[in-house]
Amino acid sequence: MGFLVRLPLLVILAGIVSLAMLLPGGYAHVLNQHDLGSAFMSSGAVFLVLSALLGIATAGDPQRSRPRSVLLTMLGALTLLPAMMAVPFLLGLPDTGFFNAWWEMISCLTTTGATLYAAELLPAPLHLWRSLVGWMGGLFMLVAAVALLAPLRVGGFEILASPYGRSERFERLPRSDKQGGAVMPYMTESSLRRGMADPASRAMRAFREAFPVYAGLTLAMWTLLLILGESGFLALTRAMGTLSTSGISPINGPAAQSSGVAGEMVIFLFLIPALSRRFWPGGGELKTSDSWLGDPELRLAAGVVLLVAAMLFLRHFIGAIGVSPTGARGLFDTLDSAVSAAWGGIFNGLSYLTTTGWNSVEWQGARNWSGISSPGLMLAGLAVMGGGVATTAGGVKLLRVYALARHSERELEKIVHPASVGGGGLMARRLRREGAYLAFIFFMLFACSLAAIVLLISLQQIEFDSAIMLSVASLTNTGPLAGVIPLTPTFQGSAGIAGAPWEGWAGLPGMTKAVLAGAMILGRIETLALLALLSPEYWRK
Repeated sequence: MGFLVRLPLLVILAGIVSLAMLLPGGYAHVLNQHDLGSAFMSSGAVFLVLSALLGIATAGDPQRSRPRSVLLTMLGALTLLPAMMAVPFLLGLPDTGFFNAWWEMISCLTTTGATLYAAELLPAPLHLWRSLVGWMGGLFMLVAAVALLAPLRVGGFEILASPYGRSERFERLPRSDKQGGAVMPYMTESSLRRGMADPASRAMRAFREAFPVYAGLTLAMWTLLLILGESGFLALTRAMGTLSTSGISPINGPAAQSSGVAGEMVIFLFLIPALSRRFWPGGGELKTSDSWLGDPELRLAAGVVLLVAAMLFLRHFIGAIGVSPTGARGLFDTLDSAVSAAWGGIFNGLSYLTTTGWNSVEWQGARNWSGISSPGLMLAGLAVMGGGVATTAGGVKLLRVYALARHSERELEKIVHPASVGGGGLMARRLRREGAYLAFIFFMLFACSLAAIVLLISLQQIEFDSAIMLSVASLTNTGPLAGVIPLTPTFQGSAGIAGAPWEGWAGLPGMTKAVLAGAMILGRIETLALLALLSPEYWRK
């Protein structure tokens, strides 16, 4: 372990990816697909040797990692590692081309889940590789959030960072002419430099804490789905796609197949950890309350999901009052359809809020019940809102939305009662003031990024509504979102014989795919963190 800590983080990640290639390789040999299995095995062996050589060459370098290497490491991991991952995928589909294979791996590693290929045309080992890459991408984000982004106070950690540079939780704020108060270790410049001096050691510590929980939840969900009747392979990919919020699936269709609504309840339960960091080790500075019931992210998520489900459910009765001779009273006889529609709305609401993109078996019934033929805008709004800070979910994040909501509430209160005192405690004041200010900056950057991506895509003669949905799906890392409305197919590009241009991604021209790949990476690293790379202070020694 001491030797690994001395290696650059990117070299460690390359070695992990090389070892991971052996799993789909062994599975391919079990299925008697020996050519594909040999492609994975040989690729894993070659990259493992190269990683070892790089490790030996860099282990003795006395130059330690500097703070500015942190974001560059994340950027390199999300661009260079997919190039490694694409090699066995390319050997399995020689006609697809390296660019398409690289794009597919970026989509998986960023937990976007968009695909260029028809599910029924890909062999099972390639589906396993896609799911495994997405699962590793989710684990990477859990580790990187606390090990790489938290010391920089980006990625959502800036919302609750102390603006005073001292502990404010257990004592009164000192007078401005006094220097009292205990200093929070990670807030001082010297401690910040020490904590950021070695990203590899911080990442290894975070990995040791997060991996047992992440793998244990995946194993538990896999077991439950097996008990409910799902096949082993489908249950495994569903478990990995749910915990990582990648939404990667080896088949088309609803989230649960043989297990039905019971399986969806299991998936629903395991989507909840994507709503708050309190379900995962680390990130203690993000806790704004001691109890789960007081967690603002969980409360906001519950309110939004129930609101969406209620709107879908009640719209049926509101529309029926004007057209039914007996009003809405006669419609209560269809209790089974009503319950199914309510469950479809609740499940899809949480699925897209966590940027996973699973669809319920009752989703079509919910659409028919409410009379909404094209719910894409509603689901896109949920994906933009996103899940919890420092989790596997993408989007703007719930804590930022909550900070803006509390700030708006306080401003309206001041209009009615100008002399009122906000109160609410330390964390509430931070959220309403500095937190809301930073959240607004991020939201504006997100909106500007989305507008720029839509503009770049529209230059390639893509329909405007398709450009918007593709841009939102990429920037929020919610690939299945592009399938909720009928997109106008584009046949300006090809992903090979296994491609599916009618689903909206494979037929896009190469330039558009490159823009969308950049949007996926931008959505994962976040615009605010990426802009830090352009700051002169960030590069100053």
